[in-house]
Amino acid sequence: MGWLHEIPDPEIPVISIVELGVIRDLHFNDTTLEVTITPTYSGCPAMKQMEDDVIKKLHEKGFDKVKINTVYDPAWTTDWLNEAARLKLQNYGIAPPEGTKDKSALLGEPKSVTCPRCKSKQSEMVSQFGSTACKALYKCKDCLEVFDYFKCI
Repeated sequence: MGWLHEIPDPEIPVISIVELGVIRDLHFNDTTLEVTITPTYSGCPAMKQMEDDVIKKLHEKGFDKVKINTVYDPAWTTDWLNEAARLKLQNYGIAPPEGTKDKSALLGEPKSVTCPRCKSKQSEMVSQFGSTACKALYKCKDCLEVFDYFKCI
């Protein structure tokens, strides 16, 4: 799976599709390398690009027969993002998800999230949708910067 770490997320190029948790499994079925992926959400427009990038990368590495299997169960969750990916999001200017899928489902999205620039917790949601549907738009009350928050899914 090492080579797949080289493939950036098409919408958030600072993290790889492996760090994002989209790549679920790799295995050989006879002479075909099968890659199992899970979309971040069912309507994610970047999935086709991710599939194409995986196939291209594996063809470059000498795998002629590659099959992509898309699975929706279990559903992708932001809980699959590791701490390194969360830190990369923050350094890129996107507030990483705070909480877990279970908590966000019960409590709703946080009323304020940590600003990725000044680290203030004094923020407010401007819009439920940011630059992509998986992000919300927030504004920091201290530094006055507007930033994306990667929603808990």
